[in-house]
Amino acid sequence: MLQTTTIKFLEELKKNNNREWFDVNRKLYENAKADFLNLVNEILHEMQLKDISLQGLEPKQCVFRINRDVRFSKDKSPYKSNMGASFNKGGKKSMLAGYYFQLEPGGSFIAGGIWMPPAPELKKVRQEIDYNFDEFQKIISSKKFVAQFGDIDKTQALSRPPKGYDEANEAIEYLKLKSFIAHLHVADEALIQKDLVKKIITAFDAMQPLIHFLNRGIES
Repeated sequence: MLQTTTIKFLEELKKNNNREWFDVNRKLYENAKADFLNLVNEILHEMQLKDISLQGLEPKQCVFRINRDVRFSKDKSPYKSNMGASFNKGGKKSMLAGYYFQLEPGGSFIAGGIWMPPAPELKKVRQEIDYNFDEFQKIISSKKFVAQFGDIDKTQALSRPPKGYDEANEAIEYLKLKSFIAHLHVADEALIQKDLVKKIITAFDAMQPLIHFLNRGIES
C-alpha cells in the first residue's frame, strides 16, 4: 500500500509544477519517493520469485526519475505528475518487454509488454507472432489474461499491413500493431489498500506468458 501523503504530494505537484514550489516541498518529495521505492521493492521481491529473468535487479534500476526531458516538448513543466517503475530484464532502459506500474492520482495503471519498439525489435516481434500465432492467441485469450486486461491495446496500429505481410494473414490485426501493450486502470482508493501489491502481482502474473513470448522473439 501507499501513504496518503504520497498521493497528496503528486496532486499538489500537478497544480504547482515549478522549481520554486518543488524546492520548498523537497522534503515531501523525498518522503513520497521513499514510499514509492518501498512499494517497488515489495513488487520486485514478489516478481523475482515468479520470473527468474528479473533476478538480480535492484529497485533503483526500475524507478524512473521525476524530472521531465523538456528538450523537444512544448510543455516545459519540469516535473512529471506521476511516479513510474518498469520491471524488465536488464533494467528500465532495456529494449525488452517488461512489466510497468504508474502511480498518478486519477490515472494510475498496471501495464506490460513493449511500447513503440525500434524497427529491428518490432520486426522480430511481428515475425514471432506470425510464426506462432496459435500460441500467441492462446496467451491473450487465456482466462487469467482476459480477466485482467480484456485484450491487447490496439489503438496504435498501421492502417495497412506492414511490409512482407498480406491483409489475408490470420494474425494481421496484431501484425499491424506498433506497440504490444496490455493495461489495467487502478482506482485511487485501491492505492492505499493493503492488497495493492497483491493486485499488481496478480496482474503481472497474468501478463507473464505474453512478456516471455515477446522477449523470445526479440532475443532470438
